[in-house]
Amino acid sequence: MPHADVAGLKLYYERAGSGGRELLFIPGWCCDHTAFRPQFDHFARSHTVTTIDLRGVGESDGLEAGYSIPELAGDVVALCAELGIEKPVLVGHSLGGMIAVELGGRHPELPGGLVLVDPGPIDPLPATVEFFTGFAEQLEGPDGEAIRRAYVHRMEARDEETARWIVDLMCAVEQPIAAAVIRGVSEWNGRDLLARCEVPALLIRAELGPDTDVLRLREIKPDLEVGITVGAGHFHQIEVPEQVNAMIERFLALSL
Repeated sequence: MPHADVAGLKLYYERAGSGGRELLFIPGWCCDHTAFRPQFDHFARSHTVTTIDLRGVGESDGLEAGYSIPELAGDVVALCAELGIEKPVLVGHSLGGMIAVELGGRHPELPGGLVLVDPGPIDPLPATVEFFTGFAEQLEGPDGEAIRRAYVHRMEARDEETARWIVDLMCAVEQPIAAAVIRGVSEWNGRDLLARCEVPALLIRAELGPDTDVLRLREIKPDLEVGITVGAGHFHQIEVPEQVNAMIERFLALSL
């Protein structure tokens, strides 16, 4: 199985396809590369595609520390250098979307575009920061595993089999690593980083509820393109891949 050696850390990746703008898929919290399997397979027909397991997840090495968003983003930078990936479109889901924003703002030379698939809080309100700070503390406590399983169960995939698959996938990661990543989420704010992102960006949300941040994010980055999927939850790239794939295809054709 292919691994890249990043400062002594072995990161698992898969590459396929050829031609076109390269796409690099960055999975979310406690998810491995399979969370983007429908997109990886679809776009490999016309583009070079790469997908990864972040540190501590799937087939990649895990360490006791290094799970802040800047540190996870640093792994992606090093992976691109190791594999010779230049100007990829970063496609990040959930936590992966936050990492993509970190990269776009702090390493503007790296991405050729951003696709944020239901990303985590980029411009968090105080209540959101308070929630994730408390959530990290709970995950670090004696009941952390049960609390994580209950939280993941509420991801609300419409299909029961898919919902079970999501729970099994996300609960396979070691509990200290899962907690450390959420601690990193609670300490991160991407508002200024998003404002510094100069490349085209597409935001794909699963719903427009009362707390949706779409309007605030467009105030930060006025050229941010937005798409809303229908009939799916947070893992809409798995539940309704035909919708997500079509939005990405349109973005690649018209905006890059």
